[in-house]
Amino acid sequence: MKTFLKAVVIAILFGVLLAACGASEPASDRTYTEAETLAAFEKGACGSCHAIPGVPNALGVIAPDLANARTLAEEHLNSSAYSGSAKDAEAYIREAILDPNVFIAPKCPTGACTPNVMPATLKDVLTSDEVNAIVKYLHSLPEGEFGGTGAVAAPQEPTFGADIVLDPADLPAPLERREPQTIRVDLEAIEVEGQLADGTTFTHWTFNGTVPGPFIRVRVGDTIEVHMKNSGTSAMNHSVDFHAVTGPGGGAAVTQTMPGEETVFTAKALNVGLFVYHCATPMVAHHISNGMYGLILVEPEEGLAPVDREFYVMQGDIYTTGAFGEHGKQTTDITKLLNEDPEYVVFNGAVGALTEQKPLRANVGETVRIFFGVGGPNLTSSFHVIGEIFDRVYDQASLTSAPLTDVQTTLVPPGGATMVEFKLEVPGNYILVDHALSRLQRGLAGYLIVEGDENPEIFNGTIQPGSGH
Repeated sequence: MKTFLKAVVIAILFGVLLAACGASEPASDRTYTEAETLAAFEKGACGSCHAIPGVPNALGVIAPDLANARTLAEEHLNSSAYSGSAKDAEAYIREAILDPNVFIAPKCPTGACTPNVMPATLKDVLTSDEVNAIVKYLHSLPEGEFGGTGAVAAPQEPTFGADIVLDPADLPAPLERREPQTIRVDLEAIEVEGQLADGTTFTHWTFNGTVPGPFIRVRVGDTIEVHMKNSGTSAMNHSVDFHAVTGPGGGAAVTQTMPGEETVFTAKALNVGLFVYHCATPMVAHHISNGMYGLILVEPEEGLAPVDREFYVMQGDIYTTGAFGEHGKQTTDITKLLNEDPEYVVFNGAVGALTEQKPLRANVGETVRIFFGVGGPNLTSSFHVIGEIFDRVYDQASLTSAPLTDVQTTLVPPGGATMVEFKLEVPGNYILVDHALSRLQRGLAGYLIVEGDENPEIFNGTIQPGSGH
């Protein structure tokens, strides 16, 4: 029995082994440099789940440790539990990578490794050389562990990527009063090299190609029919968890979706409020940090009070390998993510998203409503608009409670939201911030640009150069 259980554990270990890196060519005799090997592990996002000695950020928080990959492979090969075709440990490691689901037991020791939940097969993403580099390194462990003394990478040239910023004015109009309906919601997970900052790109994981994902608007009593697609170009599995949904995983339990596939579920909107939705595929914090979050509004039967303008803003923290402002293509640094030490904190996915690119715009005399949420995954926001006071704050996004009035700053936790309303009485540039103001230096700012006639009875003065307003 002990031998059998050990074989099962070994099978589990290799079943979740990266669940990636799948070119089908056999290993070559080529020797791969440390830089080439580490780049392959990084591209495969292997360190998101596994502890791999000598590989930076490979901390193994939700999947087995691969420190003794060769020894465990040899033990399984020599056991009666093995039924594959590999003749040696190196071939076994490759076999486990090429078809991970063959090896996956009903449940991993960590509790997270169910079939198709780990990163999807990357045979269409990684080259055969990248696969070979990973296989050879794992086969070399523990003796071949990198010592972390490799040369410091040279500074990268500026890189340029796609615009992933969702315009804060891009949201559906308020609902007309009506009876409950079935509302179809189409979400597609798209992995895209997006522009994070000037000269800096980042591998954003998105819903429908933007950060945040689309604003979804329904009324209480509606049934939402969610179609969760995953682009065929994705390297990872993705899913969606709606905080507005009553049911297993908020829908995540039935939407673990492999690249090129689609899942569907329906759920009734039982509770009024403004709710976060996000990807819930392990490592969940990694998927959220890379941009997979959005808001869904469940309006009351009578709808919301009319305002002149509505805006949609979300805050997120991003953990890049390079320091803030460093040029080039950046990927997620798992160590920083687990230590809750972001390089970037941003509104709507990028530095300058709501200042230089797509600021909020309104006019004197108008009433505005901001739907504000925090994707996170880690930082709480002290949401504040410099130079304005919130006339009404629907604390914790509870729209059935009486609003707080005359509020300067409101707390919003990760996975939470709020709705704020205020009237504009004086023209100018009003800065959206998290009042943990050091985060301004991490990219967290937005502009509400208000145009119209001066109102000296309310405010009278001369704007000083360099004030930032």
